[in-house]
Amino acid sequence: MSSRACPCTPLLPALALTLVAAMGCREPATSDFRHSTDASSRAGLVALPDGVLTANEAGTVVRLERTGQVSWRAALDREVATRPALLGDSVIAGTVGGDLVRLSLADGAVQWRLTGEPPVLTAPVADAEGKFVFLVAPDGSVRSLFTDTGKTDWERPPPGGKAEPAAAPRGFPVPVLQDGLLVVALGDAGLMALATQDGAKRWQRDLRDVLGMTLWRDTLYVSTRQGHVLALRLGDGTSLWEQAPAEALSSPPSLALGTVWVGTAGKPSALVGLSPSDGKEVARVTLPDPLVSEVTPVREDLLLVPTSGRQGRLIALNTTTWAQAFSVRADTPLRTRPVVLGDQVIVLGLDGRVLSWRLRKTDP
Repeated sequence: MSSRACPCTPLLPALALTLVAAMGCREPATSDFRHSTDASSRAGLVALPDGVLTANEAGTVVRLERTGQVSWRAALDREVATRPALLGDSVIAGTVGGDLVRLSLADGAVQWRLTGEPPVLTAPVADAEGKFVFLVAPDGSVRSLFTDTGKTDWERPPPGGKAEPAAAPRGFPVPVLQDGLLVVALGDAGLMALATQDGAKRWQRDLRDVLGMTLWRDTLYVSTRQGHVLALRLGDGTSLWEQAPAEALSSPPSLALGTVWVGTAGKPSALVGLSPSDGKEVARVTLPDPLVSEVTPVREDLLLVPTSGRQGRLIALNTTTWAQAFSVRADTPLRTRPVVLGDQVIVLGLDGRVLSWRLRKTDP
């Protein structure tokens, strides 16, 4: 399947003449490379200075250079369903079969491997120093492991001392880590912040069906399936504001270009921008298909929005007007965040292909 640049096919019909006149049908994005990982994937991309890292349902972890060439492949034998955690010169990846592996970033060599662990359905996160990695099990228990050995530092049992169902069959939202706090969303057990030192609970909010979280300075932004976006103080969980931009939301929040962005569910799908200070709506753009991941800025003039429909459109919005500048088709759903390396954009398709485009520089 080919990837196709569509600079003259606008998101909204009313924009057609404006876009053609402004861009003259010159391709704003040209295909750079396409690489198949040989199995479908929803693990997402890990950005590296010279490329990306990803994994797939066949249990293969792949490091790609910016040219699309394979630097190395590591076979873990069971599906890797989440994005690996980057630890400087190594990465930690987990499988749905309960394997947890630390790999050398240089060549993919196994540094240690644990077996018989809980299935890894929620992406692991590591502290800034790379000394500890934190894991959330499907039952809601939380563990801290030493990254040099894989041994357990501390473990917190499931909420209420019994197994809690996952927020979704594929696991919980990715935890957020900063200032000695690990914030986890545990389905019906709500949202809680744990001390990274010992796992002690610092605060808890009865906030269910969380889609995801993002952090800016000391403010935690949270979105829920029921259409709510909240801003919470990281230190104690107190609410700064709460808004309901739609009846239902489809994506975790992402902070880009000084705005909090969320995708709406239902028809028509939309991208909504909220002010981070008070949650008031500052932008709304209709999308052809729902956004289920995060958006990514390019320079200061473009915002990239991956959509999850079968065509897998990567839509670029002009940040001055929020009108569509162009879109490219991946012909596979885009369900994870794009990676931007200078003028290069890299995405992961649900079919396991890694696709790259080069963006044309904006005319002065």
